[in-house]
Order: sequence, then C-alpha cells, then structure tokens
Amino acid sequence: MIQVENLTKNYGPIPAIENISFTVEKGEVLGFLGPNAAGKTTTMRILTCFLPATSGSARVAGFDVFKNSIDVRRRIGYLPENVPLYTDMSVTKYLGFAAEIKGVPFRERKKSVEQVIDYCGIGQFSGRLIGKLSKGYRQRVGLAQAILNDPEVLILDEPTVGLDPKQIIDIRNLIKEMAGKRTVILSTHILPEVSMTCQRVIIINQGRVVTIDTPQNLNKKLQKSTEIKLTVEGPSDEIIKSLQAVNGVLSVTKKDTVNNQNSFLVESDKDIDIRKDISKAVVTNNWGLLEMRSVDMSLEDIFIKLVTEEKGSGQ
Repeated sequence: MIQVENLTKNYGPIPAIENISFTVEKGEVLGFLGPNAAGKTTTMRILTCFLPATSGSARVAGFDVFKNSIDVRRRIGYLPENVPLYTDMSVTKYLGFAAEIKGVPFRERKKSVEQVIDYCGIGQFSGRLIGKLSKGYRQRVGLAQAILNDPEVLILDEPTVGLDPKQIIDIRNLIKEMAGKRTVILSTHILPEVSMTCQRVIIINQGRVVTIDTPQNLNKKLQKSTEIKLTVEGPSDEIIKSLQAVNGVLSVTKKDTVNNQNSFLVESDKDIDIRKDISKAVVTNNWGLLEMRSVDMSLEDIFIKLVTEEKGSGQ
C-alpha cells in the first residue's frame, strides 16, 4: 500500500531525513516512532504531497507522490500535528466544507458528514462552534475530516499530543477500530501509543531509520537476559542467598519490603528457565510465594537502547 525508497529531504546543507526506506501493508497500523526533530513530520508531509523530497521515491496506493499527487491525495486522509480547523465555523458546516474541497460528490456529502460525526462521537456537538470545543473534541473533528472521503490510507501525525488521559484513550480506541479497514501510519514520540495500537514499528532518529520490526520481536532481539519480578514472604537475606544459588541466576536485586513481604528483581540467563527451581527453593524453605512474573522490556527501554547503540556507533 505504501512503498518508500531512499527518501531524503535536505534543508540547505542539513538533512532532515536521509535514505529512509520502508513499506506498509494494506490494513496495517504502523507506528512511526522517534524523538522530536527526528524527521517524522517531514516524512509525513512528503507522503501527503505537502512537501517535495530532495531525492528518493514514494508510492501510496500504487501512485507516485511526486508524479501523481492528485491521485495520492484522493486516497489519503491526513491529520497533521496542528489540526487545520476553522474555529468560527460549526462542526457540521466545517465538515461539509471539508467534504466539498475533498471532492465528495454533492449527493453524498450530507451522508458522509453524518457518518463521520457518528463514528467520531461528536454528534452532541455537531451544531457548536469549533472554537467552543475542548482540545479533545477538536482532535475528533480533525480525525473526522481526515476520513470524510473514506480514504484507503490514513496518516496521523501526533494525534494525541496535548490530550488528557481519557481523551488519549478515546482517540486510541478510534485508531484501533480502523485496523484492517484502512492502512494507518501513526507518527508519535509517545512510546505507549505505539505499543497499544500498532502491529509494527519504525524507529527513526536524527533522520535515519534505526530499526523496523514488531514490538515483540524487538523485545526478543534486544533482551539479553530474562527478568522476573518475585514477591516472597520470609527473611530477605536468606531469600537472596537461596535465589543466588539457583542455576542460571545472574543477579538478585531487592526492591522493597512491606509487612515481611519482599519484592525482588531476578535476572537470569535467557536460555535457562529458572521458574521451577525458584519455586522449589521457596517451597523447600517454607516461605510464601506471593508473586512470580516475567518482566519484558518496554518499548521505551527498546527505544533508548537502540538510540544509545546508534550514537555509540558514531552515526
């Protein structure tokens, strides 16, 4: 659905993005992850025909974004970081105007506006001026205009920035509902956003692609050892000695103690499953095993590790 090859954009002598390549399959939700000024917005603007590239190529729904920009624009919906809203218009009038400039046929406009208003949950505010809406509902109006023309591809640039926790969950759920129905690129620097909504992730830093993979595969590749969160009722010093004696255990770190209940983080060789031996050690000593669970690397841990390694390589 989307093919990007060696895309580069220079601002004078400074590259905003450099030789970026990736693909997005039909119906896939792809996370485009990176810190501020990593090149995410520049890439989004090129894919939406808003900005020309210095070199490279990009195709959306089979059309070249440079040679067939009108065909591309007919097939995409775009929610930029700063939502283009006319605050002195009502929700309904604004969406009607957006439908007109997007080329929605006259006979279908009213129905299209009603459908996106219902889908985005803004029916109760349809007659209200956009300037009177909260930021969360203005974001919903922005999403509504992005999907008015029933696009095959939806590009969302920082769709939850500045929203409160409830608004973030609402927008996140709307994005999840689109999975499989539309191809979505979600650009963000908020790490939990990607792990909650996306099937694959591209991590970009300083204008270059650091890695492309699923969050699960990245976890497996980068996690050099296994970590287990353990809570045991008993004497902490004796517990630590017993755990350290288990084959495969690399380290035992005490986290806290509450009412003789001790929490530990146990690091072990990733090729050795120590759970059975840990359980045996606790039971043999008549201690109470209250919790034992694996601790995976978060997407934030993965991002920091990859970016740190890239800096260390001299790039």
